[in-house]
Amino acid sequence: MPIYRLSNDLAFPDPSFAEEDGLLALEGDLSPERLLLAYSNGIFPWFSDEEPILWWSPDPRFILYPKDIRISHSMKKTLKNNTYRVSFDTCFRDVISNCSNMRKETGTWITNEMIEAYCKLHELGFAHSVEAFYEDKLVGGLYGVCIGKCFFGESMFSTMDNASKAAFITLSKVLEAKGFIVIDCQVHTNHLESLGAVYISREDFLQVVQRGISIEPLKLRF
Repeated sequence: MPIYRLSNDLAFPDPSFAEEDGLLALEGDLSPERLLLAYSNGIFPWFSDEEPILWWSPDPRFILYPKDIRISHSMKKTLKNNTYRVSFDTCFRDVISNCSNMRKETGTWITNEMIEAYCKLHELGFAHSVEAFYEDKLVGGLYGVCIGKCFFGESMFSTMDNASKAAFITLSKVLEAKGFIVIDCQVHTNHLESLGAVYISREDFLQVVQRGISIEPLKLRF
């Protein structure tokens, strides 16, 4: 299938037109309006500095239902001992910058353009961060986008054992309590699989997203 080149119009092709690897379209921009439209249609940006903006919608999709979070015995002990202090939305730019820096050796996809775009979404109340501190030092965290009752995870980092897991588990518990129906993990990682994430078809994922965003749009407050 052809790779669609986006125009200035605020629109995306149907996700079912994506390539086998999930690549759907290129170019466009990272405006808040386009990003929110993308996530609402199961699409996300993923590209490096040397590439144009690339838009993806993989099939199958890796997701986690908040109610199904899996917590190992060792993590239960870590959480019970309050090894890490977990907070929300206290230092969004620091979290996304750490996610970017952790990947520089292998070629980060979190470019400066991406950082500024998501910081803007954060200012608008749609992008959120979760932080894990150890003795007042930021040692792990994650960030993502919230629309309706769906949380679209973007990236996480950790400089101490299990710090990002503590952040993710805490987020999952909070989202479950707030009635969220899904956390989008995008693509498979062993880390997320160990926490209970599973594959579902793109068709099923899009149905879940449409159900979640049909609930009154929510600017999440932690």
